[in-house]
Amino acid sequence: METGIQPHQGELFVHPLSNPGAMGICPEMLEVAEEANRAGDFNLAVEIYSSQLADLQQPDRGLCLRKADSLARAGRISEALDSYCTSASLGKLRPDELRLLVETIARTLREKELNIAGTNGHVKNGTHSNGEDGFDTDGEPVEDEALDLFSCLLCRCLLHEPTTLECGHTFCKRCLEDDSVKDCGHCKHKLNKKDGQVLPIGLRLNVVLSGLLDKCFATESKARKHWIDGEVLWKKQNHKDALEKYNMAVELAPSTGRLLSQRAELHMEMRSFSQAVQDASSLCRVKPLWPKAHYLKATALSKAGRNDEALQEYFLCVALKPDWTKVKLEAQKVLSELFSSVFEREDLPTPLHPLQGGAATRLIKPTALLSSLRPLTQRSGCSAQDSEFSVTKSAPVDSSDSSSRLAPLSPDPAVGEGGSSKSLAGVLAALPAPPGGLKRKHSGDGAPAGFSPPSKLPRPDEASCSQKAAVCGGRTVPAQLLDSGDMECSLCMRLFYEPVATPCGHTFCLKCLERCLDHNPNCPLCKENLSEYLATRGFNKTLLMEEVLQRYLGDELAERKKIHEEEMKELSNLNQEVPIFICTMAFPTIPCPLHVFEPRYRLMIRRSMETGTKQFGMCIADELKGFADYGCMLEVRDVKFFPDGRSVVDTIGVSRFKVLSHGQRDGYNTAKIEYLEDRKVEGEELAELLKVHDSVYEQANSWFTSLKDNMKSQILSHFGHLPSKDPDPQASPSGPAWSWWLLAVLPLENRAQLTILSMTSLKDRLIAIRRVLIFVTRKRPR
Repeated sequence: METGIQPHQGELFVHPLSNPGAMGICPEMLEVAEEANRAGDFNLAVEIYSSQLADLQQPDRGLCLRKADSLARAGRISEALDSYCTSASLGKLRPDELRLLVETIARTLREKELNIAGTNGHVKNGTHSNGEDGFDTDGEPVEDEALDLFSCLLCRCLLHEPTTLECGHTFCKRCLEDDSVKDCGHCKHKLNKKDGQVLPIGLRLNVVLSGLLDKCFATESKARKHWIDGEVLWKKQNHKDALEKYNMAVELAPSTGRLLSQRAELHMEMRSFSQAVQDASSLCRVKPLWPKAHYLKATALSKAGRNDEALQEYFLCVALKPDWTKVKLEAQKVLSELFSSVFEREDLPTPLHPLQGGAATRLIKPTALLSSLRPLTQRSGCSAQDSEFSVTKSAPVDSSDSSSRLAPLSPDPAVGEGGSSKSLAGVLAALPAPPGGLKRKHSGDGAPAGFSPPSKLPRPDEASCSQKAAVCGGRTVPAQLLDSGDMECSLCMRLFYEPVATPCGHTFCLKCLERCLDHNPNCPLCKENLSEYLATRGFNKTLLMEEVLQRYLGDELAERKKIHEEEMKELSNLNQEVPIFICTMAFPTIPCPLHVFEPRYRLMIRRSMETGTKQFGMCIADELKGFADYGCMLEVRDVKFFPDGRSVVDTIGVSRFKVLSHGQRDGYNTAKIEYLEDRKVEGEELAELLKVHDSVYEQANSWFTSLKDNMKSQILSHFGHLPSKDPDPQASPSGPAWSWWLLAVLPLENRAQLTILSMTSLKDRLIAIRRVLIFVTRKRPR
């Protein structure tokens, strides 16, 4: 028969016999029974133990326990309880002797009522960063609050005093101040902490997000503030004022799981156990599949002296989290006490042989306990000697206390509040049918009582659906409360685009902030010095703000993005509006390192990188026009930033251009240009060009070789070696590279270099260079 109860792997606890040498006990048969247990044939083991007990004049406690364990393994819970009761009548049951019963009842709850498959499976409503597999460092399941857009990853509650780190993620300020928090919970970015402060300038409130949360979630924000105030007072042992703060918070947010949990714990610390039970019951209704909720209720009930109800919650804890050892031990302890309390009455007669029936047996098992076993008997199909259990009517469920407690497991109202008989009865009355599909026995008094799971626990699939809805929906911002005016940059007066939060807590568009820091390393609003922030280049977007914009202001953000893209497209047009750097002469193929410190050129270089062109024009100054009519395009190869915002830009010449019109944009010069290319020649002109080309190259090489060593070293360090002669001098639109190298190193004024740069005839340019070579050679001192 398939029972659904698996044997313990690698272990089989065998209860010692009370009298191993007693007449009628056959060691060989006991070994066969243990082998049957190991093989999973628990029913055979039960038959052997039953036959051995039948041959004894006096029952053996150890043998009764072995039979009880085998019955439990077989899923025959009602019969197992009978054997445990018999064992308890012969001697007090120790908690460790009830481990298998606790595990079996919990497993039955889990698989048949909660529909959770697997021996070690457990229900989780989410994940938590404070522990692995849903447990914290103390071995207790952490709260599985559903996270949404406005939740802090660390405390899993609504953000309180939201603080944005330089990585762009946002947390509660109080959470980040915790000494145990060493990095960002999202991206693991290390926090630079000193004396409890996060550098560079400590933790500051994100002003825009704080205002948004207070506006959109006013009630919950107030509740969170009272809650935190209560925690602070509690740490100072000011319990009365702390409770007042918690009461105010619960009144505003009555369905917050962790809030109810903490108030229940505070009530227990103040020894107000009935109030603790009420909070724990509310918590179980809010979070029916959270093991710690039921553990908290069990603890409160136990301290209130209601062990029968506490045991219900312990069973549910083990059902929801089978590997929670601490709770299993607690359940075994409480169950042991309940079993013992049934047999501590001194007015009961000494029992006869328990299998002989009779009045004594019925006295040992009080009426309330018998009625509690009826549902199990009807579901599991117990043996003939247990038939007396199926004739007692099941007690109705008392739901009058539903306002303060979750529905109990069918207690017997006929037994007094403190009666020990009620204790075990109330706990075991509504246990579900054992796994294995055994048939029910219906007695003549009507339909069997059904199992009503405590707290009206939803099935896991239902819980997962509601959980998914909570995560997908979560807190939503009322449409009438949020408008684009709440999300405007104070610099450009437009909707935030790529919002960035400064360490001082203010938010700006990324481009707006960069332009301000080009001019002044202080916050544009509060004037806080941001030099260290500027030095780290920590301009990461505030991800929460970005998500809020996309989710709630999607149309406005799309329009803002469209404007930005149009601006970038305009900036990337290297014909109509080319940025012009006015500084020095630049030549094609020749490196041109630049030291950039002026705000206008910081902006210009940054835009050239952002647009992806990585190019800008270089011209020399002109007194009348501002810059010369000819120049060279430079391409950025590398940029190195300094902490104060300055940068060194490594560029190289690309192509020559002619300026068609002058202009300006955001402080720097621009120009409409056309690119210059050398005219190509053929035939006799080509032959003559090649002759001039070779002649000037030899002349240039001779001149460079004749230079003094110190001059030669300076030229080599700045410009490198003289490039080799090109086989085809017309291959490049700008002519051979060696000619530009030579023009860059020759001692010529900028105007003379500009004249040669503007030539589109390679032959004319080579002749001009030859004249310069002849001139400098004659002028050179001998």
